[in-house]
Amino acid sequence: MQVENLGKLERRLHISVPVAEIEKEVDTRLKRLSRTVRMPGFRPGKVPIKIVSQQYGFQVHSEVLNEKIGGAFNKAVEENKLRVAGSPNITAKQNAESAEGEGAVSFDATFEVYPEVKIDALGSAEVKRAKTDIDDGAVEKTVEILRKQRTHFHTKSHDAQSDHDDVRAHGHDHSHAAPAGADPTAQTGDRVTVDFVGKINGVPFDGGRGNDIAFVVGEGRMLPEFEKAVAGLSKDQSKSFDLTFPTDYQGAEVAGKTAQFEVTIKDVEWAHVPPVDAEFARSLGVADGDLDRMRGDIRSNLEREVKKRLQARTKESVMTALLASAQMDIPKALIDNEIEQLIANAREEMRRRGMNADAMPLTPELFADQAERRVRLGLVLAELVREHDLQAKPEQVKAHVEDLAQSYEKPAEVVRWYFADRSRLSEVEALVLEENVVNFVLGKARVAEVDVPFDELMGNA
Repeated sequence: MQVENLGKLERRLHISVPVAEIEKEVDTRLKRLSRTVRMPGFRPGKVPIKIVSQQYGFQVHSEVLNEKIGGAFNKAVEENKLRVAGSPNITAKQNAESAEGEGAVSFDATFEVYPEVKIDALGSAEVKRAKTDIDDGAVEKTVEILRKQRTHFHTKSHDAQSDHDDVRAHGHDHSHAAPAGADPTAQTGDRVTVDFVGKINGVPFDGGRGNDIAFVVGEGRMLPEFEKAVAGLSKDQSKSFDLTFPTDYQGAEVAGKTAQFEVTIKDVEWAHVPPVDAEFARSLGVADGDLDRMRGDIRSNLEREVKKRLQARTKESVMTALLASAQMDIPKALIDNEIEQLIANAREEMRRRGMNADAMPLTPELFADQAERRVRLGLVLAELVREHDLQAKPEQVKAHVEDLAQSYEKPAEVVRWYFADRSRLSEVEALVLEENVVNFVLGKARVAEVDVPFDELMGNA
């Protein structure tokens, strides 16, 4: 079978299948079917072949034809040593002479092939390798974050005694109570619970009403004008104020407009951040409450997390350098397949978050650039792995799984969990393969060490 070049990557094969071959296989399958098919009025295995043919002939013929075409296509691909990208588009040829004459049916199979990938010498590629130091300051910053994550709130009042009673009612030490004469009004850092109603020109609007809405003043969850209006109010107080929505506000129907709000304070609570003591250490899993051991555990966890994030940054730099070093044509079929997968992933993520995924218009254009980058990168990685034998070795996979398991309470059980499922192990193999590529490129490219501040790396800046 001759291969016709239609472009850089597009090819066409002319396929012919003898009619006699198709009919013979159809007849064989119908006879086999007649021995088991059940029909009203006939005993099992006694249905006349003519009736079986009338009932199932079209279906069986289609199955046989598809199999014969597929077999002929695969044989032609193998004989011509073609690497097909995506699925072929099969079309019947009308009134065309086939190689076998009138005794055959003919089809055209149009498809794309994988491109030749050319990668420039990696010695001229520039890669940034990120590094971050974990000092005592980084540990203490993490301690503060953990403290804030364990913040709990108590109702504010005019006197310390009622705060004292409230704290005791919540089961916390009375030393956590607000001081006598504490300001009962909402201040930065306090949590307020409010009801509000908003109107534009006297007309309510979608999203303009809220009941029992709780937020911490100063955290930026609400618009600045809203937080400013709430500050200084006490429980059961109300206030009317104007609020102008930003022109880029997510609610397009109110963007740039000024609304009149009425807000009522239902509760004002002060924040209690736990002290760094034995009780705090125990809340982090340190059974004996030892603070030095707590800080040691935090440092170990930080080292693992920092290592992971640094590797991710360095990997991204390597992948960007590889893309810049590679030249290729990209099969449209692969991009289309990747777009379909990205849309499916996006919809699944939306469903997990409780959103109506089917109502959201996710057009292919939204994912085109991402899909092209992923396909291009996949082709580059495949070429490097093939050319330099960078496949994941069994001992590498085992070592990676054991390393992952170290952050769990029972590492041996985690290792068994990974090795019990082939799909889980495949994910690890993909990670190891990427690590092999990164290390290979780092050994060839011009590498610049880049200091990344701890806060920037951890997203605390």
